[in-house]
Amino acid sequence: MTVDIATTQEKIKNYIVQTSHADAEKIKNESLIFKEGFFDSMGFIMLITYLEEEFGIKTVDSDLIEENFESINAITEFIKRKAAA
Repeated sequence: MTVDIATTQEKIKNYIVQTSHADAEKIKNESLIFKEGFFDSMGFIMLITYLEEEFGIKTVDSDLIEENFESINAITEFIKRKAAA
């Protein structure tokens, strides 16, 4: 499955805005969504569920590292890798 980068980034950003009620202008593709306080640990669980359902991927325990989920860019790259596998 090929992943359209711009569409994927937009879907992730929209999800973050809707669930965190943050100002969309404050969330950039490189924003550190946990360090900047948009999501906490419960938000992380909900994010994983959303990604699995929206993009048809399956996360395993070894995927659950900060580098995969720290920003929209990182999440997009993670989805690309999972979709290609």
